[in-house]
Amino acid sequence: MIKNKSWFYTTIMMVLILTYSCKQQKDNEWISIFNGENLKGWSPKFTGQKYGENYLNTFQAKDGKLVVNYDAYEEFDNNFGHIFYQEKLSSYRLRLEYRFVGETVAGAPSWGYKNSGVKIHSPHPSGLPLDQTLLVAVEAQLLGGNGNTERFTGNVCTAGTHVVMNDSLITQHCTNSDYPAINDASWVKMEIEVHGSERIIHKINDRIVMEYAKPQYDDTDEFARELMENGHSRVISEGYIALQAEGHPVEFRKIELMKLDE
Repeated sequence: MIKNKSWFYTTIMMVLILTYSCKQQKDNEWISIFNGENLKGWSPKFTGQKYGENYLNTFQAKDGKLVVNYDAYEEFDNNFGHIFYQEKLSSYRLRLEYRFVGETVAGAPSWGYKNSGVKIHSPHPSGLPLDQTLLVAVEAQLLGGNGNTERFTGNVCTAGTHVVMNDSLITQHCTNSDYPAINDASWVKMEIEVHGSERIIHKINDRIVMEYAKPQYDDTDEFARELMENGHSRVISEGYIALQAEGHPVEFRKIELMKLDE
């Protein structure tokens, strides 16, 4: 029997308020999703390799950075890779810093020079075909400059997908931002803000460089068709994030996530 009901109910209300407050803080605060010491929470998938196999130790945790390293390669041999964060996401902000270092590995495609990216709304890597080369998902493309030709970073690329800009369906593979790619090995800040399928924003060094909406599968792509046949909606509102390995050494640091309470 509760002798002091007023005290009891007041205590219950305080607990509920504190619980809700903690959830709000968790959903709207930056958290680090890379510990800088190992790849805990992240899993690789390479073309031709089983999910979870870190081919030739390409992805490494080194000096507080998540590194794409090709020291053990003799030839690239189309070993395109991605490393996936463990949690499915829909509405969030992701921020990180990146820089390109070293030289493109022998045998990599010419477009792989200082080329990486962050995949958005990817399917889970455990279900990917063994031989899939280009991951079917939207990409926030990261490029470095070569000092000679005009290149941009923070672009959007769409393997097996399309996006909508200004109410028009964009079917070309890549759409450039207006932010010039950095020529040297300086760290560059990248932020991606995702609101399900309604709005996606790219920022480079705190400036908005790209906006689009309604990422969707391209039914002319065999892998995209297979995903839809297996129950995935055409318009993509959730999925996994992944960092790319496309033939040029690249380093990432300060990888942080903010879940949005929507």
